[in-house]
Amino acid sequence: MKKLLMLMLALCLVSFMLAVAVADDMKGKETTLQGWVTDTMCGAKGMTNDHAACVKKCVKGGTKIALVTDTDKKVYTVENADALAGHEGHHVEVSAHVNGDSIHVASAKMLDQKAMTDKAEEHHQ
Repeated sequence: MKKLLMLMLALCLVSFMLAVAVADDMKGKETTLQGWVTDTMCGAKGMTNDHAACVKKCVKGGTKIALVTDTDKKVYTVENADALAGHEGHHVEVSAHVNGDSIHVASAKMLDQKAMTDKAEEHHQ
């Protein structure tokens, strides 16, 4: 009976450790994303510097802050909106943990708006 109890205890411990490892892995790896700080209501329509006032108004009204990526225009809800405070309507690069359609921002920096504009003009030529 003691052997069976010890075996069950060992299986529970291994299961717990496996569950913790899987949960930690599901948090997502930290990655770097470039995109526009907007809100979940406007999404990709808010990918301009002129959108800052609208983002602030929508967020104050309860809409969540979001990041729309440059590459595929994917809209990520930002779990910790305070990390992007002051960057509303800005083109930024963030280090973040991706969790499905949301991100947890570790750090953010504003990208050079002139270089970005030059790059866009080259792309259209």
